[in-house]
Amino acid sequence: MHLAKSLKIKLLLCSFIPLYLNSSNLETILSEDRLKKFELDEKKVIEDSSKLRKDWINPITYTYSKVDGQTNDYEKSVIRVDQPIFKSGGIYKAIKYADASEKYSNLGINIEKKSLITQALNLLYNIHKMDLEIEKTTFILKNAQIDVQRKKEQVLNGFLDTSYLDNAILDANSAKKNLIDLKYQKKELINKFNNIASGEYEKFDLPTFELVSKEEFINKNLELLQAQANTNTKYELKGMVLSKYLPTLSATYDYTRNHSSTTIVDKETQSVGISISMPFDVRTFNDIEATQIDYLKSKLELKNKILEEENFYKSKLAKIETIEEKIDITKDDYKLYNSLLDTIMEEKNAGLKTTSDVETLLNSSKVKELELKIFKLDKQIELLEIYAKLN
Repeated sequence: MHLAKSLKIKLLLCSFIPLYLNSSNLETILSEDRLKKFELDEKKVIEDSSKLRKDWINPITYTYSKVDGQTNDYEKSVIRVDQPIFKSGGIYKAIKYADASEKYSNLGINIEKKSLITQALNLLYNIHKMDLEIEKTTFILKNAQIDVQRKKEQVLNGFLDTSYLDNAILDANSAKKNLIDLKYQKKELINKFNNIASGEYEKFDLPTFELVSKEEFINKNLELLQAQANTNTKYELKGMVLSKYLPTLSATYDYTRNHSSTTIVDKETQSVGISISMPFDVRTFNDIEATQIDYLKSKLELKNKILEEENFYKSKLAKIETIEEKIDITKDDYKLYNSLLDTIMEEKNAGLKTTSDVETLLNSSKVKELELKIFKLDKQIELLEIYAKLN
C-alpha cells in the first residue's frame, strides 16, 4: 500500500493503548527520581526568572557606624534608597528578557525530559524486538538442525559428500551462537531500561504512533521553538544593553539616625530627591554591537535549524517508506509460504513428502510472520524519533 494511504496525518496514540502508556502519561515510564529532578529544574527556572524580573530594583542599604575619636565620638545608622524609576526602556526590556529566558529554559527542560522518555521507549521497543529476534532465530535453528539431520542421512546413503554436511553443521552452530548473543543483548537492554524506568519492562505495553504532517512537525518542533525563544531572548537582551548607556532617572531617599554624638547635630535627618545619570564608556559601541551580532547569529541559527529539521523529517519519511516496502514484500513471502504449506501437507498425506519437509516450511512461515512484526516495530521506532521532537 502506498505510504500516503498507509500513514495517517495526525500523531496520536491509538485508543486501545493500555493505561500504562497513553498519550497523557507517557512520562510515567520514567522513575520517580528522574521525574523529581525535572520538577526541581522547573522550580529553579521559576526562581531564576523571578530574580531576573526584579534585577532592575536596587536593594535598600543599611549602614551602621560607630566612631571613637579624640575630638568626635558618634554612633549612627543610615538607610539609603537609590532606585531607578526610568531607564530609557530598560525596565520594560528587563521584564521581557526575564519572560523570554524563562520560556527558553522551560523548553530546554521539556527537550531533556522528552529525550529521556524517548530513550526509555526506544529501549522498550528494542526489548520487544529482541524477543521477536530470539523467537525468529529459534525457528531458523530448528530448520538448520533438520537440515543437518537430512544431510547426515544423505551422506550415509552416499547421495552427498561430507562437505554438504559440514556446511549444514556450521549453519546450525552459527544459529546457536546468534541465539546466545541475542539473549545477552536482551539482558543488556533490560539493564539500561531499568536505569531510567519506573518498573520492569513487562509492566509496560507498547504505544502506537502515527505520522504527523510536515507542517505540524515544523510548527510543534521543540528544538525550533527553543531556537525561536533563543532569538527572542537575544532581542530583549539587545534592548537591555542599549538602555544601559542611555539616561536613567532615579529616586533617592536617605534616612540618618544619630544614636549618640559629642557634637550637636539633629537626632534624625531625612532627604528625598531625584537624580539623572548617564554613563560614558569607551566600550559602549562594542557592547551594543556584540549583542546585535549575537541576535543576528541566533536568527541564522534558527534558519539553519529549520532546514535541518525539514531534512530530518524527509529522511524519516524515506526510512518509513522503505520499511513499508519491506513489509509488503514480507507479506507476499508469508502468503507464498502458507500456500506452499497447504500443498506440502497434501503431498505428505499422500506419502510424497516427509514430516521434516512440513516442519521446515512451517518454521520458514513462522520466520516470515515474525519478520513482519519486527518491521512493524522498526516503523514504530522511526515514528518515535519524530514524536521525540514534538511539543
